[in-house]
Amino acid sequence: MLYTLLRPLLFSLDPESAHRWTFNVLEQARQWGLLKTIVIPCQPRRIMGLDFPNPVGLAAGLDKNGEYLDALAALGFGFIEIGTVTPRPQPGNPQPRMFRIPQAGAVINRLGFNNQGVDKLIENISCSHYRGILGINIGKNFDTSLEKAADDYRLGLQKVYRYASYVTVNISSPNTLHLRQLQATEALNDLLSQLKMEQTKLAQIHGKYVPMAVKIAPDLDFEQIQSIAALLMTHQIDAVIATNTTISRAGIEHLPIAQETGGLSGAPLTNRATAVIQQLHNLLQDSIPIIGVGGIMSAKDAQDKFTAGARLIQLYTGLIYRGPDLVKEVAQAICAHQTV
Repeated sequence: MLYTLLRPLLFSLDPESAHRWTFNVLEQARQWGLLKTIVIPCQPRRIMGLDFPNPVGLAAGLDKNGEYLDALAALGFGFIEIGTVTPRPQPGNPQPRMFRIPQAGAVINRLGFNNQGVDKLIENISCSHYRGILGINIGKNFDTSLEKAADDYRLGLQKVYRYASYVTVNISSPNTLHLRQLQATEALNDLLSQLKMEQTKLAQIHGKYVPMAVKIAPDLDFEQIQSIAALLMTHQIDAVIATNTTISRAGIEHLPIAQETGGLSGAPLTNRATAVIQQLHNLLQDSIPIIGVGGIMSAKDAQDKFTAGARLIQLYTGLIYRGPDLVKEVAQAICAHQTV
């Protein structure tokens, strides 16, 4: 309700300024004891060997550096994913690089993995009081060649391993040049092979197994999805996140802003992301859990993701348009008639 009143003010600011203002206010409210923690009654579900108190999570991208974990924890999420984080700090792409499309319930972003680097993220996690399920999303630096991309992912995995409940390998952002080429069969096979070996070593070193998920794009044809699904099973990847943003402009092609480059998220992505989940589910046959994300703007959108085969879902753009109430709305609807 409060967010509905604040939204016109926030939308009068550029998206990145509005983002910073919102999160700073949330954090201030938490520190002053004004942010009441929302607890949503729900039957926990065990996925990737982890017990999720409810199936609604925060997608990576809203808290890239893990700066706002304690404030986010109060909003009712069953889990939180932070990042994408790279081994070294990087500024991302030049501004402006984020564009709201209110008439379509959408956002275009070309942020480009802007983050303060993995060491700063770890420092922020260490300072937080959050003890819930924490996903850490890792990527490669923009100036690391594709041939050496596995080195960045291995380093990211090594650094975040002890702090993460699970680690997500992001190979699907459209805003890092050529990154999506890592989804091709040969490249993905090599990357997953190296990361699984690293995961095995780290499990021995730390005395615990931290699951690994792979985040894929919506802009894949069936043969590509088939190939990725086969590799996920071959390498015993623990989960797949479907999907990232799209480079398609279907649904907004008539709008001038469609000319902006970057990944499109929100309502225009809803059906495509759900279709990819359905295809993955048909191929994986429950052998690997699917985390559904992409255009969840309502409880119905979330339910459609579960019907298609998702076991968990994540929110991002829906929060920009609906605010924190969306978390409670979706979680209550799913938990009221959950099929675990």
